[in-house]
Amino acid sequence: MERIATSAARKKDTREKIELGGLVVKAGLRFEKRALLLGAFIDIASRLEADAGERVRLTTIGLEAFSDDSE
Repeated sequence: MERIATSAARKKDTREKIELGGLVVKAGLRFEKRALLLGAFIDIASRLEADAGERVRLTTIGLEAFSDDSE
């Protein structure tokens, strides 16, 4: 039973990582260096903590990008 739970957790983790990688590609950052991407993620994490308006602004941009897919 424990092995099944571990396997399911690993599959879920793998799927989540694939989806996150897809976001990097969708943003047009596929060929950027990993250090740059990590730096950008760290920077945005600190900005989100400091400014609730930034979260709203970026969410709006993201929703618009997703809606472009459905057209």
